[in-house]
Amino acid sequence: MNPSDLTSRRRVLIAVIAAAVVLLVIVGVGAYGLIRGPQPTGPSGDDAVTLAPGPTGPSGTSATPRPLYDTTDAEAFARSVAVSLFTWDTTGSHGPSDYAQVLVDVGDPTGTETSGLASDVRSYLPATDAWAQLRTHQTKQWITIETVEIPDAWADAETQAAPGQLLPGTTAYTITGTRHRAGIWGTEPMQTERPVSFTVFIACEPSFDACRLLRLSQVDNPLR
Repeated sequence: MNPSDLTSRRRVLIAVIAAAVVLLVIVGVGAYGLIRGPQPTGPSGDDAVTLAPGPTGPSGTSATPRPLYDTTDAEAFARSVAVSLFTWDTTGSHGPSDYAQVLVDVGDPTGTETSGLASDVRSYLPATDAWAQLRTHQTKQWITIETVEIPDAWADAETQAAPGQLLPGTTAYTITGTRHRAGIWGTEPMQTERPVSFTVFIACEPSFDACRLLRLSQVDNPLR
């Protein structure tokens, strides 16, 4: 065999191996991507995700959006917003708009912040086409809350606000936790986890009889 033929065969072999590697990567990313779903826009990315066999969700996970109940306890309300924002289940008959609606329903009753809040909430939920893909894997999501704190930056915001710019009883809570997402890939239960942080802006008494959700920060871009 002359040297040119040997070189040619080596090139063919290298090309075949490279193509096989690319195919494996594509298949792997496909499984990973469908289970994790779309990622939020922002600076954080999704570097901390792990993929491993796991449960299909926590006990008590519901495929029906749960309404938020009225309360004057600002921190308790912030926690309930976080749970509602990150808890959904594609195995039921409800879609992302249904899960968004329960949060918009506890928004500013004057309507001033309604449009902005609706946009904020939508950015946390999968788009309709992504939801359809996630449904094929029976995907569900929930959050484990770790900290709920009024950020130091909120004191500066209150100081710098113009008179009348903030409703009386307005505050902010920065929440950190772990987002869990579980589903089925083929016949295997799979689960991903990633840390999340965000800030909820709410107004309670004396502006409203019960706490109301005003706006949300971008996910992973909270007030500190």
